[in-house]
Amino acid sequence: MSAVTHHLARQLVNRWKAVDGSLVPPDVRGFAALHCLDAMGVGIAASSLEQGQPYGRYTEQAAAGPVSTLNGIKGLDASDAALVNGGLIHSLEYDDTHTESIVHGSAVLLPAAMAVAQAVGSSPAAMLAAYIKGYECLIRIGLAGQGGFQRHGFQITSVAGTLVTALMACDLMGAEEDQCVDAMGIALSQSSGVFEFLSNGSSVKSMHPGWSAHAGVVAARLAMAGLHGPQTSFEGQRGLFMAFARDPAAPARLEMQLSDFGTQWHLGDVAFKLVPSCHYLHSFVEAAGELADQIGDAAQIERIHLKIAEGAAPIVCEPWESKQRPETGHAIRWSLPVITAARLVEGKVDLDTFANSPSQPVLDLAARTTWEPLQPNRFPRYFEADVQCVLRDGRVLGVSKDDVLGNASRPVSAEKVLEKFEANAARSLAAVAIKQIIDFWLHIDNHSDFGLLANSLMAPRLTP
Repeated sequence: MSAVTHHLARQLVNRWKAVDGSLVPPDVRGFAALHCLDAMGVGIAASSLEQGQPYGRYTEQAAAGPVSTLNGIKGLDASDAALVNGGLIHSLEYDDTHTESIVHGSAVLLPAAMAVAQAVGSSPAAMLAAYIKGYECLIRIGLAGQGGFQRHGFQITSVAGTLVTALMACDLMGAEEDQCVDAMGIALSQSSGVFEFLSNGSSVKSMHPGWSAHAGVVAARLAMAGLHGPQTSFEGQRGLFMAFARDPAAPARLEMQLSDFGTQWHLGDVAFKLVPSCHYLHSFVEAAGELADQIGDAAQIERIHLKIAEGAAPIVCEPWESKQRPETGHAIRWSLPVITAARLVEGKVDLDTFANSPSQPVLDLAARTTWEPLQPNRFPRYFEADVQCVLRDGRVLGVSKDDVLGNASRPVSAEKVLEKFEANAARSLAAVAIKQIIDFWLHIDNHSDFGLLANSLMAPRLTP
């Protein structure tokens, strides 16, 4: 393996500080604001649904503070607000993803950036710049990891997100270089987030980015209070890459990735999610929709055969018998056979699909579904799908997808993202508050503080 030339944490801090946030290209800032708006809408929607209720109860019992919460119950201290908002944004599997690095950036970065900026009085423009630099860091860590975090059972968003949010928090708090390095080292000891939730589709996964955002804020505060952390948080023998990805070559790859930090921007490649489920399943939902248009009545389907990249299979296919009969509606979000069957039988997949356990016709069709690895495939850069339906009259109909809609190869318009935000926010907020939140994010440089946003989030909630 190639050794890094200097400690990566310090390299990252120096490169971060060298990037003038006010000089970030306008199109990158525009992408960032749209992603923040999208994430906020998802969190607002979650606050009105069952998946978001634990965070509502947590908010009620937590101490009040200056930072807005997406459930509108009350403001919280920065670290608690980061936990609540991150949990809400990730509750519905509807938040954005950079597919090649497999990071859910906004769910961890926006809560931390917004919490610290509101707490210390940073401007919205400074908050957005920190969010952008944080996303660029997190993507590069994911690219360097090459899927190793996921293969060993860890969610990269949470285990790497602690280090990035610690640096982002330090930046907004005005920390010195050594304090930033210490904060990332402290954050490493707080990194967590395992995939055991897949055993029963439990809702704890939503906490992963929220806890990471919370930990990053706490790490920054501790570093500025004088606590020290290791300088080798990335490349050390017990550092991020060795402890979670078990990849001794990854630090050198990250060093290479950092070489164009501040000049090459990946944010434009971040995918918006148009289905509230695991991203690996979206292409299958789309392919099943096209087949449904051809078939008409799902009762004509004898069986289904699916092909999916081996890298995605452990999350949505294994164990297959359990995926065919998920324990809860929420667990459908990681079930390839059930979500494909639901699109064919029910004609749609939306937030209501996951509100209850699947219907018997959906389960019956899922039970007649098989899968095999897709070869060749381009995972994780592209989320490909192949769906074949064998009909009772003997005909075989199939649809393949080269990538997921919303990814960089198949981008969606800003209008589509606004439509998604409005639909999500309308579950809880009146039209005037929705319009004010849109105005804040799309004209963020016109706002000197977070007053408009905070007032909009605290507006009276609609009764379900």
